[in-house]
Amino acid sequence: MRSKSLALIAVGTGLAVAMTACGANSSTGGSSSTGTSDTGSAAAGGTKVGVILPETASSARWEGFDKPLLTAALKAEGLDADIQNAQGDVQKFSTLADGMINAGVKVLIIASPDSSVGAAVAAKADAQGIPVIDYDRLNLGGTSKYYVSFDNVKVGTLQGQGMATALKDKKGAEVIQIEGAPTDNNATLFTQGQESVLKPLYTSGDLKLVQSQPIDNWDNQKGGQVFEQILTGNGQKVDGVVAANDGLAGAVITVLKKFGLNGKVPVTGQDATPDGLQAVLRGDQYMTVFKPIKSEAEATAKLAGLLAKGDTAGADKIATGTTKDTKGNRDVKSVLLDAQLITKDKVKSVVDAGAVKASEICVADLAAVCTELGIK
Repeated sequence: MRSKSLALIAVGTGLAVAMTACGANSSTGGSSSTGTSDTGSAAAGGTKVGVILPETASSARWEGFDKPLLTAALKAEGLDADIQNAQGDVQKFSTLADGMINAGVKVLIIASPDSSVGAAVAAKADAQGIPVIDYDRLNLGGTSKYYVSFDNVKVGTLQGQGMATALKDKKGAEVIQIEGAPTDNNATLFTQGQESVLKPLYTSGDLKLVQSQPIDNWDNQKGGQVFEQILTGNGQKVDGVVAANDGLAGAVITVLKKFGLNGKVPVTGQDATPDGLQAVLRGDQYMTVFKPIKSEAEATAKLAGLLAKGDTAGADKIATGTTKDTKGNRDVKSVLLDAQLITKDKVKSVVDAGAVKASEICVADLAAVCTELGIK
């Protein structure tokens, strides 16, 4: 999986360059929305496509980044997009999908809160002859013909590398890992990437793993509670925390502040959210991972436009990679994009790429830091 995913980076990156000069998240990355239908902002009278996003509680990316970017990208392809959010509710996810299928969408794009419900929805759509694109998360055991995401093993590898670098001068440093939802295949891949770097260090004794704990539903509050329990059980001792995304990192940092440890303990993250980038600038979070969601949205829209016309040959020319569905024992045609490790000195590159606005991260207490780093 690792070698195959890496082989696809060039494919995804080439596609990103072809479709967008900047390859960044969005100039509207910080805006939020309600998760209701976007048909009014899409191409009036265009071919209908349905999009279901997973939730809003664990990460700001779905409404702040993905929704507006998908709206714009699908509109540019002449598609009339109905974009809804399941708010982490698997029953709502299924109900939204049923409504879109019954409304006669030509393509269904899904980022499910649970792999099994995503697979069930894909099967329903497939039975009606509606092509499905797994967006960002692969639904194991499903029937979706296409998958657009990032090299998620590499995302985890970057997190592992970040932690290894932060603790390189502290032999035997104690590490706690707070992972994502066990029902999300991406979380499994993130952990796989992290462990490709960290497991050898645990084995050699350069680092010591205190505990690794997945968090159901990527629940930030639960993540904070679990982390505090592990920290307390370890005598309030920790030298580094691998948090699977910026939301969980924020929950971890809140606990670290309680014990006067914030800024002293490196914490990883992911998604390059405004809150995550602020934490990196403050020194409370060591790194995050920047994923060009704009490129992901555009690749998905391009595929959807071709599939809506029945042009599978054209779609196959875009999705030239494959990802293994380990549960369904099948290869899924894929576009996998690259990601970047962002430490304090690289935050400016995320702003320069248009992913977030300087005003979203250069709040009052960070004004001097932003000036020093040339972020404006």
